[in-house]
Formats: sequence, structure tokens, C-alpha cells
Amino acid sequence: MTNSQNHNLFAIFRRAISNADAPFLELPDGQVISYGGMLKRSAQFANALVSLGTKPGDRVAAQVEKTADALFLYLGCLRAGAVFLPLNMGYKDKELSYFITDAEPVLVVCVSTRQAALEQIVASNGLGRVETFEQEGAGTLIAMANRAATDFEDLHREEDDLAAILYTSGTTGRSKGAMLTHKNLSSNAQALVDCWQFTSADVWLHALPIFHTHGLFVATNTVLNSGGSMIFQNRFDVDDVLDALPRATCMMGVPTFYSRLLGSPRLTRDLVSHMRVFISGSAPLSPQTHKQFEQQTGHAILERYGMTETSMNTSNPFEGERRASTVGFALPDIDIRIADIESGDILAANEVGVIEIRGPNIFKGYWRMPEKTQQEFREDGFFISGDLGFIDERGYLSIVGRNKDLIISGGFNIYPAEVENALDAIKGISESAVIGVPHPDFGEGVTAVVVTEAESAPGVDDIRTTLERDLANYKLPKRVCFVGALPRNKMGKIQKNQLREQYQSAYQA
Repeated sequence: MTNSQNHNLFAIFRRAISNADAPFLELPDGQVISYGGMLKRSAQFANALVSLGTKPGDRVAAQVEKTADALFLYLGCLRAGAVFLPLNMGYKDKELSYFITDAEPVLVVCVSTRQAALEQIVASNGLGRVETFEQEGAGTLIAMANRAATDFEDLHREEDDLAAILYTSGTTGRSKGAMLTHKNLSSNAQALVDCWQFTSADVWLHALPIFHTHGLFVATNTVLNSGGSMIFQNRFDVDDVLDALPRATCMMGVPTFYSRLLGSPRLTRDLVSHMRVFISGSAPLSPQTHKQFEQQTGHAILERYGMTETSMNTSNPFEGERRASTVGFALPDIDIRIADIESGDILAANEVGVIEIRGPNIFKGYWRMPEKTQQEFREDGFFISGDLGFIDERGYLSIVGRNKDLIISGGFNIYPAEVENALDAIKGISESAVIGVPHPDFGEGVTAVVVTEAESAPGVDDIRTTLERDLANYKLPKRVCFVGALPRNKMGKIQKNQLREQYQSAYQA
């Protein structure tokens, strides 16, 4: 064991614990797990992983439902020095096959209904093993954890060692594994604690999924870094959230959460008068929702900006004006600038360009894609986000679009190329274009514009049935529009800007 400081993210969380009896999680059934209980249960998972031969740097993939044990599995991976790879429960076999083949995890953890398919994928690639993990507390890995010791010495990690890999898609449709280090995650958690003034007295209402950066890192890591507690809900349900709000001080969500809460007459000023802050991210919050929420509750939602590759970059101020349609200022130790897309020249205030970011939060690179990694960084270390925006004269950052045609629907990232490839493979579709257009509930609605062959044209139901076999539900088009031809420029490139203009009112009442 080295004598130097342990930079393991969990070791940093451990330092924030002042009272082992303090509550950490309140579960849907009313059970409360203390910080001491968290230390014991995460130790059991760390011991189970080590008993299976998991070594520091090994990848552990998990496609499991949101439960307390799922969270403790993540923490157990940190403690054992493994690299955690969370996978959306909506992913189908084809998607999972790519992630597993690319990341080569030594262990894949899944619900039993996915076991056979994942064992076939693992076996065909000569990889490790598959263990099961059920929401009700059953499963082979949970059984191993139940038998394991409740103490574990956190393995030593350096700042630059990997803590997690999160997959994010690219415009070509090929997913990229963003490598996040212990320093990336710990620095971001500390920046958020400072900016949002979180303390051990805070109680977070957590209704987000934990397979991506928002619910897993932004929410959970920040709670652990502040010593606060969470009301841990399995999923977002309007009535469940409203029932829990009187016991919470903070809530973090996607815009869809807030638009749905506004639809309930139970959301009143009296109900939330004690709340410290409501935070929104993962997708743009509409100015209308921002205004209506403030009028109805007296709270101005705090909007921030982050990415899979960077965690959080900016935030509207905790104290000060939270401006609608902006994502605020750079977090401590993070630099934000706007550059010309082509030349890279730095632009002046109010000029639109690509957002570039530098700081300790910036990921290490894309897993086994050194050339792609190099393309995404400037020589001075700034990461080229691909998001378009401008900084106004007061320093507030606004995001106006995405250079890579990314669609964000309900807080989930969808890249058109992946959906287009699936559409174009359907018999009777000659070509397609997938765009995101404003949607009152999801922020953006995935919209497919397709050209069909007259003699074998599939219907909407046929298209959806086919896509459901290969794509997660959140990637499925909410509307399919049939056209005779797609608009193109002189070079033959499909003009998606024209399609977005044409269908921008597709989901308006």
C-alpha cells in the first residue's frame, strides 16, 4: 500500500461522513439506510467483486433497475478500483453487443430476463462472466454480497485512474466510451457543493435514473460529497414526488419533471415554501416552463449545463438572477469560451460559435479512440463540445443548438444517424432523416421523415414494430412523416434545418 494520498473517489466521500448514524437513503418503502449502512453494504459489493477476480482497472458493466443495491454496486466498484459502466435498461441486444465488445468488461451484471442474451454476447467475445441482480433483492451477485464481509479497505487510486466509462453516441452512429477519472468526478462534485451551497442538512429528492451522469454523478456524487441525504425514488411519478417534497430541501430533474409537476393542482407555494432549490438539466428548459414554475411556486428553477464527457460545466447562480434560456456561468476552476467553428478563433460577446471547455472535469478521452480524442481537443487543452452558444455581455452562457444534430428528448441523448440507419434497413424505406423538434413534454420529440418505395411502403405501425426490436424506446420516433423527397443542397447533403423549420409545430396543441 502506497503512503501517498488515496485519490479514490470513495475515499473522498468517506472524508465527508461526520456521523455514521446520519441518514443517507430513504427508500420508497420507508426504510432508511444510514451512512454506516452504506459503508457496510458497499463493502460487501466490493468484496464480492474481488472474490470474482475483479482487479483495479477492470470494467464492470451493469444493466440493472434503480435500487439502493444498484447504487451500492457502483460504490463497491469505486472501492475495488474497478471501472463502472452503467447501461440503460432500455438497450436492446444489438446495442449491448457493441458496448460489451468495445469495453470488454470482466463482469456483466443484469436482470435475469437479460441473462441468456448477455451470456451469449459475453461468450461469443471470450469475455468474463454474467451475474444476475434483481430489483427485489434476488440474484447471484446480490447473494454473493449478502455473504461477504462488511468491511473493505478502499483500494488506492491516482487522480488520473478511471472511475467510469459512459457511452455517448456520435453523428456517425458509432458510440464512444467517455473515460471519466476519479479526479474528473471528485472535482465536479466539490464544485457543485460549493456553487449550490449544499450541506449535510440537505435532503435531495432523487427521482432520476442512475445509468447516466445526471442521476449517478451530478446528484449522487454531490450528495455524498456534502454528507446530505436522499429520498430515493425508483422512478419519476408526479404524486410520489409531490408526497415527498415536504421532506426534501432540494430537487434535481429534467425539464419533463417540471412540466408534469405544473400539471398538478397539488403543486402550490405552500407545498414548496421550505425548499432551498430546484435544479434542471440534461435538456433545455423552456422559458415558458421557467416562468410558469416561478409564478406557481415562487421558485426560479436553477438551470445548468453539462455533458457526458465533462459532467457539469456551468450553472446559473444560487444567489443572483437565474435567467431563463441561459445556463449561467462557468463553475470554479472551469474555463468556457466561444470559438468560430471553422477557424477556432475566439469570438466576442453575443457572437454564436462552438462552446469550448477546459478544467479538471474534462474527461480523459474516448475509450480506445485516440484519434477521435485528439480531434475533439484544441492544442491548449480546450474540449470542443459541439454545442453552439454565446456568452452575453453579463457573462451568462446560452445554448442555441448542437453542431452535431444531437437530439435531447426527456433528458436522453439520441443521435439521428443511429435511428436513420435502423430506418433505412426497413424494407420499403428508401431514405430517411431524423430530427428533433420542440415537444411540450420531452423538450424535443424524435421525428422521422421518410421516403418510401411505392410498391412496398411500410406503414407507421410496421416501422415502429421493426424499430422496437433494435432500439431503446426513448430513441423511437414519436412521429413518422412521409414525403416524396428529402430537401438537399447542391452537394447532395440533406438540409435538416429546412425539415426542422417545416415540422417545428408538429407537437403543438
